Amino acid sequence: MNFARETKRSLLFAATAGLLLFGVVCAARAYLHSPDRGLPYRDSFAQGKADEWKALGGTWELVNGTMRNDSDERGAKLLTGSPYWTNYSIEADVYLLGVSGDAGLIIRSSNEEEGVNSYSGYYAGIRTGDSALVLGRADHSWLEASNQRTVPGGIHPYQWYHLKVLAHDCKIAVALTTKNSKTPSAFGVTDSDCLRSGRMGLRSYSSGGIWRNVVVQAATQKDLEDLLAGGLAREEPPRDLVAQESESIRERQMEQEQQILATPDTDNQSIGSLRLTSFSTPTKATVRGVVVLVAPRLYVQDSTGGVYVQALHAPLLRVGDEVEVTGESHPSDFSGTLRQAMVRVLWVRTPIPPVSVTASQAATGRFDATFVEVRGRLAGKERGSGNTLILDLDEGSQSFRAIMNPGRSDPRFNQLKLNSTLRLRGICVVDPALTSSLTPFVILLRSNEDLDLIAGPPWWSTGHILALIGGVLFLALAGVSLYHRVENWRLRAILEERERLAHEMHDTLAQSFAGIGFQLQAIRNGLTPETTTLGQQLELASNLVRHSHDEARRSIATLRTEDFRSEDVLSALGQCAHQMVDGGTMQVATSEEGAPRSIPLRTTDTLYRIGQEAIANAVRHAEAKTIFIRLLYNDNSVRLEVEDDGRGFVRDKGRLGFGIRGMRRRAQGIHARFDLQSDAGKGTRICVDAPLPPRPTAFSWLKSMWITLIEKRIHV
Repeated sequence: MNFARETKRSLLFAATAGLLLFGVVCAARAYLHSPDRGLPYRDSFAQGKADEWKALGGTWELVNGTMRNDSDERGAKLLTGSPYWTNYSIEADVYLLGVSGDAGLIIRSSNEEEGVNSYSGYYAGIRTGDSALVLGRADHSWLEASNQRTVPGGIHPYQWYHLKVLAHDCKIAVALTTKNSKTPSAFGVTDSDCLRSGRMGLRSYSSGGIWRNVVVQAATQKDLEDLLAGGLAREEPPRDLVAQESESIRERQMEQEQQILATPDTDNQSIGSLRLTSFSTPTKATVRGVVVLVAPRLYVQDSTGGVYVQALHAPLLRVGDEVEVTGESHPSDFSGTLRQAMVRVLWVRTPIPPVSVTASQAATGRFDATFVEVRGRLAGKERGSGNTLILDLDEGSQSFRAIMNPGRSDPRFNQLKLNSTLRLRGICVVDPALTSSLTPFVILLRSNEDLDLIAGPPWWSTGHILALIGGVLFLALAGVSLYHRVENWRLRAILEERERLAHEMHDTLAQSFAGIGFQLQAIRNGLTPETTTLGQQLELASNLVRHSHDEARRSIATLRTEDFRSEDVLSALGQCAHQMVDGGTMQVATSEEGAPRSIPLRTTDTLYRIGQEAIANAVRHAEAKTIFIRLLYNDNSVRLEVEDDGRGFVRDKGRLGFGIRGMRRRAQGIHARFDLQSDAGKGTRICVDAPLPPRPTAFSWLKSMWITLIEKRIHV
């Protein structure tokens, strides 16, 4: 009955827990898939944070509170947001860095990969070639809206534009506000097979760009109608420092170009030849090359090498621009430097690929000021001056450093683990101003996309080995504890079953013997004196029933579980002996030696049963004067001795009694050593030496587990 009730209660608890867990999972899923989670969103570029953005191509970095992509890579993307956003709008200020190409915003993006149009979503941007406001759908291909708008006044580089894109159901709309117009240019399209949800992002095509004030918020049908009706109309954007600076840069660039054109025509020379110029007298040199790094230094490279350019007034450059540089040539050991240089952008090119070298090759200086790719193992990391991020690396016996700009690189820097294998792309520099004479060269990374994790740190480190050993020891300890717990559960089940059998025997067999004895005694009392023979037989039957009743009571007492603790074995046996000899002349003496300690329940019960049987044999057969009961504690064992000074007997292994065989079997059950010593006229001594769990030490429990398993297998 109790078992059924407990089972029903367990099932009810399991069902309730399952329902609660299911509810929690559903609530968590509903929250994670909510189209409003994370909205409204505003970028943290002004605080120098962009941890949530993921780049696919380009050289995205935080500069002066804006997100900047200096690369003119086609289809460079920077993404963030929830893939479950549905109806929402995104707006931002956009600034083009190239004379050709476009830049803008992505909405409802998914399945993103590196490459041109390698995503599923909608894109709206501004394009310089035809001064168009562009809107279209990318699905690993490009489908542009046919009703695109030409922006009045045209689209010009180095100028801020405010762009807003809105998606509601299957309608996508875009609006553009310029500094010269208070009324935005806006139009929309309807996509019958539209993309319903996705993330947002920034994108440029064949042009670099700058973005700021990125805001995303939920959109309604009214927002869509307001946008198309001119609801985005705003006051003229302020002419901030960036715009003023860009205008002054364009003016200075025009002045520089006029100065260059006014100077006598000089033949362009290769960058590699600059290091052959005179050390004593700086000479004027003009070179052409491709920009490979913009910040923190400007490097230009051609097929013969690279050069560090210290420009007086450089235009806003992007990685991949082909430029002409005129300045004073100052050679060094491995490359040259152009100081007081004037830089003129010639045209846009695709960024050049890096040269794959080893660290030993880079250390020779042969690739100074060159865009290279090198591998290394991360040996350390730290923050340098200006909060720059410094990586200490080595490849074999060669050590070097890599320097990353702060900003978007911070999360990647913090995630890198020592002893990881990295692949880096950047400018190889041997200038002591950067190496501090600590390493033969450093690698200047353009962005964190120029760092790839090839392999994590080796697993077999000292810390991991210690953790593995600790884990194995913990599991082994848990296994041993579980084993002993299961053994105790099994023993308790056996004891409970024996208790039940004892009650059954008491209620049936013992009471039946008592009833039969009572009936025989009644019949005997009713006989006449003439029936003496029958009376003798009844007396004999009564004695047999009485003896059988006593044996049944003894068996019941043996089956019953006594309520004593492990340290009370000696007192329990002493009490049992006193009960057996009560009223007679036999004496009982008990003694204990050694430091008492806890004895497992199974061992306690077995010692008690063996001692009980030994005391009963001494009382029935030995005719002794004294019974000695001793309990001796050793380091890893406990010894029980039951001895009498009775008549003893001659040992005959082939004719041992049932009680002695039972004691031996009980001792074997706990892996104890059983010893019987007896001679005629010299008494009998029974010894049981039972093992105990070792005292807790560093390795004692492992040894105990091994011995237990071996002995169990041998016993089986």
